[in-house]
Amino acid sequence: MKTIVITSQKGGSGKTTLAAHLAVEAERSGDGAAWLIDTDQQATLTTWHDRREAETPGLAEVALPRLPQGLMQLEAQGAAYCFIDTAPAHSEQNKGVIQLADLVLIPVRPSPADLWAVSSTVEIVKDAGKPLLFVITQAKPQASITAQAIAALSQHGRVAQAFIADRVPYAVAITGGRTAPEISPRSPAAEEIAALWQDVKSCFNETSKAAKQKRSVANG
Repeated sequence: MKTIVITSQKGGSGKTTLAAHLAVEAERSGDGAAWLIDTDQQATLTTWHDRREAETPGLAEVALPRLPQGLMQLEAQGAAYCFIDTAPAHSEQNKGVIQLADLVLIPVRPSPADLWAVSSTVEIVKDAGKPLLFVITQAKPQASITAQAIAALSQHGRVAQAFIADRVPYAVAITGGRTAPEISPRSPAAEEIAALWQDVKSCFNETSKAAKQKRSVANG
């Protein structure tokens, strides 16, 4: 099982939207059972799941001290991916969650305030030795600030090629316990999410290739 932690110091960066959409997309793509864990006291992801009619993805209610055991239990049950939403603050709690990640997604809006705030998040992730992927959210595709944000973030780590544009269907879907691709399967939003999920999966493919290369070198 791959554990994907979504974290950002800034509130409103789109963490919950990202977690919900990627978990659903993993299921829709046939990539295995996906689960969600909500560690944010605001419980927005839990509220979304409560409003959801579909049975998948599942929401695991796990107390923070038992999070490692909860992840092992999900894996034993056959989960392929677990997406963990975190609180918009830097705390010992979030540091502990990041330690359990196989990949950390950092959503960033293309704005000066968000770019200024991202460095401390990156520092925590890199101190934990975890791979990261920046995801541009609420973007204006043709705006110069979007390109500037990508250039700035790329100095700190990999930036997903697909980004989440500022589209009304995302908010509408989350309010109703659904995702934008579920509401409109052939929409630009559906294409964005599908492409982003491929970006996320490619991070694991690259990690696997690197591990195989190391083993090959070690074995002569």
